[in-house]
Amino acid sequence: MAGFIGKERHAVDEKGRLMIPVRFRRKFESAASADIGDVVPGHVDGLYIMKAPDRSLELYEPFIWAGLRKSLSGLSDFNPEERLLKTLMYESLETVELDRHGRVALSREFLEHAGISKDVVIIGADTKMIIWDPERLSSLLHESASRFTSLAGRYF
Repeated sequence: MAGFIGKERHAVDEKGRLMIPVRFRRKFESAASADIGDVVPGHVDGLYIMKAPDRSLELYEPFIWAGLRKSLSGLSDFNPEERLLKTLMYESLETVELDRHGRVALSREFLEHAGISKDVVIIGADTKMIIWDPERLSSLLHESASRFTSLAGRYF
């Protein structure tokens, strides 16, 4: 729904704030105005941020996270695997508010998880934004370049 596409380099300031790229913020403003549960697309005061297992950070708009939340809430607390997944997901999740300049404050825990000290690469991945330390991303891309054809062939 959101349609985040592209890649931008930005820096985290000394207070741990990250500027959300203008072209991604425009997607917030141009999103459809239909209600999804208790969240209205197009009106974004905050975002959901999650520590991803690959050591990146993922940012979600509230109406996108609402769909994921619905799936998670359908999992049983009495099934050990489903309960573990819920615990792992919610332990890795926070909400962050957009300030009037379009910045979000990233906690020290989240910055350390992603190995971010200053510069970041923000990748628009359709329904989310993925935040990487540039060196970690470069290493991942270099190590995984030969796998692209086989992965694309498997899933497309």
